[in-house]
Amino acid sequence: MKTSLLPAASAAALIALLASCTTNEPVIEEAESDTVIVTAQKAQGPQPGAVMGFSSPRPSMMMAPPPEPQITEQYEETDPNPVKLVSEEPVSTFSSDVDTTAYSVMRRYISSNNTLPPSDSVRVEEYVNYFNYQYTEPKSAEEPFTPTIWVTPSPWNAGTRLMHIGVKGFDLQPEETPNANIVLLLDVSGSMQADNKLPLVKKSVELLVDEMSKDDRISIVVYAGAAGVVLEPTPGNKKTKIKEALNALEAGGSTAGGEGLALAYSLAEENFAKDKVNRIILATDGDFNVGVVDADSLEDFVARKRKSGIYLTVLGFGEGNYNDVIAQNLAQAGNGVAAYIDTLNEARKVLVREFRSTLFPIAKDLKFQIEFNPAVVAEYRLIGYETRLLNREDFNNDAIDAGDIGSGHTVTALYELALARSEARLIDDRRYGPAPVAAGPKDELAFVRLRYKLPEEDDSRLLETPVRTADQYSSIEAAPEDARFAAAVAAFGQKLQRAGYTDRYSYEEIIELAKDAKGEDPFGDRAEFINLVRAAAKIDGSKS
Repeated sequence: MKTSLLPAASAAALIALLASCTTNEPVIEEAESDTVIVTAQKAQGPQPGAVMGFSSPRPSMMMAPPPEPQITEQYEETDPNPVKLVSEEPVSTFSSDVDTTAYSVMRRYISSNNTLPPSDSVRVEEYVNYFNYQYTEPKSAEEPFTPTIWVTPSPWNAGTRLMHIGVKGFDLQPEETPNANIVLLLDVSGSMQADNKLPLVKKSVELLVDEMSKDDRISIVVYAGAAGVVLEPTPGNKKTKIKEALNALEAGGSTAGGEGLALAYSLAEENFAKDKVNRIILATDGDFNVGVVDADSLEDFVARKRKSGIYLTVLGFGEGNYNDVIAQNLAQAGNGVAAYIDTLNEARKVLVREFRSTLFPIAKDLKFQIEFNPAVVAEYRLIGYETRLLNREDFNNDAIDAGDIGSGHTVTALYELALARSEARLIDDRRYGPAPVAAGPKDELAFVRLRYKLPEEDDSRLLETPVRTADQYSSIEAAPEDARFAAAVAAFGQKLQRAGYTDRYSYEEIIELAKDAKGEDPFGDRAEFINLVRAAAKIDGSKS
């Protein structure tokens, strides 16, 4: 597909044209059965001209005010991971996840809407991975990971243990980062008119533009009822030109997201540079309603395109009609990450503070596989990663896609364990059949395997390390600050998820655990978390 390039000054005219374009037969797909649509109606206050307790007469021809817009946010329906018997299923396999969308969505619900988030919007691993942790630094880009493993008593269940697995990606220094070839794909449809949508998109992208250099290239594709190019590939130091094109954009019309994606990939392919990171950044509320709109078709298209070496990052904006299902599916299929921008501070975190992590991959298809020792561990439960689970055989299959890791990214996984003969076990022994043989060395809890590929390679590399029983911490208080803080975040996430495992662990206990483990907090992220827990406790109306 050839792209049509227009001068930046024509952006406003193009947007008006796109807004008026629709297909002859718009196709609106119904949500799949495993998708939760959150609906609500905002309460209406007194009508104009009314005094509390009295109603004033109305002219007979006065038209009724328009109804408040409905909230129809979509999240994938998931159930918390169940407890597994090591004797029956000793191996757990999953893909990495560095997305942070769920945490920002939670903050918006609590801070702006004064309500708890829908349980299906909660992905506990994204809460935990929102924060940086001081894991062992990898030695080089050729060996980009060195696992850090801690085993501590569980703070919410005295009879169980938490196994904490963390990796930090190799952190490229500024002089080591490749140049970037960025296509900004911006939703300018009518659903993007709110202040926390297109206006926030513009301010957020300006932050990114300020980070670009003369050797980077930025182009802008927009879509409403149709799609078009409003800025051809432009050097990153031409900041005034880029920002003029950006600020000329206005919202209006329907949402041909599929057409926009096709045009963005076409432009990225035409200007592909092997010596640069080639990435599309999609900013949208996910409310696609013209052309190809169902998540599966869009995901298939993006999955086919990822072989071209073009990454896709999805930035979600707005509320009311936010479609998390499409945002997550596209990011996973596009070898990219998903983030939700609810404030300008969050945009600064994603696009400035974590600039290198967001744009520059240091590994792809990172998979975890943990084998538990039945001689020591009776039961385990993976906390989070419900949408990232893999089959056991997928671990060694390099054709199976998994999560990608950017420069300096940290990834954390937590398991809750019940040791053999522990009174905290939740599954009774079988009455019938032979008792399982608990074979295995007594000095190992588990064996951890990681598989990953370097960005330019197709064959995976393997890391392996045992988890020693002797390395357990005797108390949660003796554990490293990062282990305790991550446990507090995981407890909060499970509470909002209504998983049932932390019901007896109070908000106040979560706050105390997080406060004692806050450590260095240069940007106030951990302090903000503590305040969010306080606010959630108040909303919930209890301290339990």
